[in-house]
Amino acid sequence: MHDPVELLQSLVAIPSVNPMGRNVSGPEYGEARMTAFLEDWFATLGVTTEKVEVLPGRFNLLARYDAGPDRRTILLDAHQDTVPVDGMTIPPFEPVIKEDKLFGRGACDVKGGMAAMLAAFARLVTQRPAEAANVVMSCSCEEEAEALGVKDLVKLWSEPGRGISSLNTAPEVAVVAEPTDLDVVVAHRGATRWKLRTTGRACHSSRPDDGVNAIYKMGQVLSGLEAFAAHLKQAIPAHPLCGPATISVGRIEGGLSVNTVPDRCEIEIDRRVIPGEDGAAVIADCEEYLRKNIDVDFEMLPPWITGISLSDEHNGELADRMLESVAAVAGPHKKVGVAYGTNASRIAASGVPSIVCGPGSINQAHTEAEWININELRQAADIYYRFCAGE
Repeated sequence: MHDPVELLQSLVAIPSVNPMGRNVSGPEYGEARMTAFLEDWFATLGVTTEKVEVLPGRFNLLARYDAGPDRRTILLDAHQDTVPVDGMTIPPFEPVIKEDKLFGRGACDVKGGMAAMLAAFARLVTQRPAEAANVVMSCSCEEEAEALGVKDLVKLWSEPGRGISSLNTAPEVAVVAEPTDLDVVVAHRGATRWKLRTTGRACHSSRPDDGVNAIYKMGQVLSGLEAFAAHLKQAIPAHPLCGPATISVGRIEGGLSVNTVPDRCEIEIDRRVIPGEDGAAVIADCEEYLRKNIDVDFEMLPPWITGISLSDEHNGELADRMLESVAAVAGPHKKVGVAYGTNASRIAASGVPSIVCGPGSINQAHTEAEWININELRQAADIYYRFCAGE
């Protein structure tokens, strides 16, 4: 099964939902069944795979095509996990083809890109083109929530003793699959996420003056963050490709019941960092602004993910080569920057020039009726093959 459409149908039919930090369980969560399918698929090609456990029962899976010791090594990476299916208006794991579109959770983000990469990898194995590079296919886990899969992946060449036979030295370049409409992403933002907490003193709501309302305190914090968001636009020039630095509050939680004055309130903050910013330092910058501009106390909790952006400083030559492959199959495309983050930033941070390119539109990712264009899926498989084969 080397056809990218058939591959994608199989991949979509296998649930691999990232729990996204929620306390949930069930066969649809995690990548275990996806990893098992991929192991079997590579075995049918006669290709040995290696698994690296990142979290209990959740693995990065790597396979290698060897062209020769004198050839450069290309890393192809596509993540196995998808976002949850809440609110979907189509059966998420029953791939349906209609009007040249394939529907299902992950069809666009990013099982379509994975299917195209797998099809290209299979073609390399069966055709063995004379000018091909060595190619390592990385099917990484846990991308959607904390990027733990790629964090572990780069340790294979950046930490002594961590290498495996598939990948024991750094690849020369990396291509990450995400929906880019076959444009080549050379720059993108990263995300730093953390919680902020206010505390108070609980009491019965019939005597609210006896307590201290943590939600009221958070109200002042939220006003301060709204002002800080406007401040960022003036203080930090927007990146020419991927836009401005931003901050957003995405969740709030507090209180026990309506008849109790709340003694705790927490929010979750998303700070998008642009190339040139330090993803850890942005938390301190936010705290400094708030303490100068509001008069309530609060606590910043440690981040669960620290943003690393992708810069276009070192990947121009790589992008040009990829654009040649794209043009040969799908006509002229362009270098772009995007607002979202990918595994490419952490691979690039380890010293490996990296780009992002894949079939599908980010406008379809994570949607209630996710789909990908079949023609673009087939084009992507040809593009990846040409790039790796040296055509």
